[in-house]
Amino acid sequence: MKRLFGNTGGLKSDQLRRLENLYRRRIPPEFLITPELARDISRLSHEIRRQIGLLIDRQGKLAYVIVGDTRKIFIPDISEYRAVTPGRLKGLRCVHTHLSNERLTSDDLTDLALLRLDIMAAITISGEGLPDYIHIGHILPKHSGDTPYEILPGLRAHQLDIGCLELIQALETELADIRALHDAGTEERALLVSVTTVPRRIALDSLEELKALTLSGGVSITDTVLQQRKKIDSRFLMGRGKLQELALLALQKDATLLIFDQELNPSQIRSITDRTDMKVIDRTQLILDIFAQRAQTREGKLQVELAQLKYLLPRLITKNTAMSRLTGGIGGRGPGETKLEINRRRVRDRITRVTNELSRVRKQRKQQRSRRDKKGLPIISIIGYTNAGKSTLLNTLTHSRVLAESRLFATLDPSSRRLRFPRDTEVIITDTVGFIKDLPKDLMVAFRATLEELESADVLLHLIDISNPRFEAQIRSVERILDELNLEKIPVIRALNKQDILEKEAVEQVVTNFGGIAISARDRSTLRPLIEKMEGMIGGA
Repeated sequence: MKRLFGNTGGLKSDQLRRLENLYRRRIPPEFLITPELARDISRLSHEIRRQIGLLIDRQGKLAYVIVGDTRKIFIPDISEYRAVTPGRLKGLRCVHTHLSNERLTSDDLTDLALLRLDIMAAITISGEGLPDYIHIGHILPKHSGDTPYEILPGLRAHQLDIGCLELIQALETELADIRALHDAGTEERALLVSVTTVPRRIALDSLEELKALTLSGGVSITDTVLQQRKKIDSRFLMGRGKLQELALLALQKDATLLIFDQELNPSQIRSITDRTDMKVIDRTQLILDIFAQRAQTREGKLQVELAQLKYLLPRLITKNTAMSRLTGGIGGRGPGETKLEINRRRVRDRITRVTNELSRVRKQRKQQRSRRDKKGLPIISIIGYTNAGKSTLLNTLTHSRVLAESRLFATLDPSSRRLRFPRDTEVIITDTVGFIKDLPKDLMVAFRATLEELESADVLLHLIDISNPRFEAQIRSVERILDELNLEKIPVIRALNKQDILEKEAVEQVVTNFGGIAISARDRSTLRPLIEKMEGMIGGA
């Protein structure tokens, strides 16, 4: 006999036996539930003064019998019953009793939407313990209003022959057709979320940057959500009620992905994915994904892989849907070890191999630097916040064709070119990976071999996009990273880029407040003062 779920404590043995016997019942495909079964669970629910719920599969078999309390039932973990794929429903419908004369509650409709149930139905019970009305709701494939579901008019017990299986299959066909239209572009659709304790202005600035990161990663944005709290919830970041609202909003907006602006720890990712049944990533993983897309050289790919593995290792879990969303199914089963242990061991082994390969790359870089040092050519390294225009400046200065795009982290792999100054002084000018606030620590460690190039620089050219409303915070972020790399002793020139976008008075004000030289990286005619400054500093070094 299959087991009962929920609140069975205090029930008599006869009542438990009658509940267990419900598993023997079968429902014809055209019926939501048979009138006889609706009558039996109504009487039993009235007798024990608890709600009774049935999860019924499409063959008409009872998969779960649930006992609740006077107000609600708690649907158990049904993740292993049938994986919900795009355009598909769960394959289970829920029919349960209501002791009060109430229709489908907000909890009922939330479960319907989040669990992607075939149908949610509530049976109200008369004073004699008989079924009164049966209220039915189902997911609405083409919703244009505020709700992703539809509630049908109440039925009587003799009206339950509704062509149930045909209705479910028609809904699923419509869902699949809509999903196929969305998937034609094969683009993820993200709902961006920020849950923070910082002032609203700072939170909005950070959310704007998250938007830019998301678009740079090739993901479209369906909507954004900002919640300010006095204290962050340690489990969900936000309250459970707000998380349910978030999941419903994601369903309404047809989002396939939740991206959080805050870094999530492993337990938070598990908790949120369990509640929303959606793919969940944070700002750190988004940046890692972008780096993985952009890395071109073997060194760059190794650096990104190392950072991803270190991020992944503490997030490996078992018996949880977050596992597949994070790892794609690494590892297998072996004698004497659990799958989780094998996953972790394989990741650790790979981390060791990648670290060793990067060590060899670091030695090669040192050899390259020593050869450059023998030639005696000074080095100028262009640094700055991502998308400040570093590659564009390198191209304009050296007549090169390094990839330059207006998006975050368009280029990752450093590029070096020779530059001859007007007085025949020759230097090597290098474009480095862009910085960003809260750069993931694992990424900093992985790219240390690349960032070490800055240590041999004679001058750092700090390029600043003054057209960006957040450029002051970006300056602070770059300088903070330079301090962390112990590079604060190297001379720095500030180049204030994109002067052509601002009014002349605004540019002059920025120069007065922050120092530096105003330029337009695309216009070589504006670079003469900068070139003279660089040549002067190199000549005096």
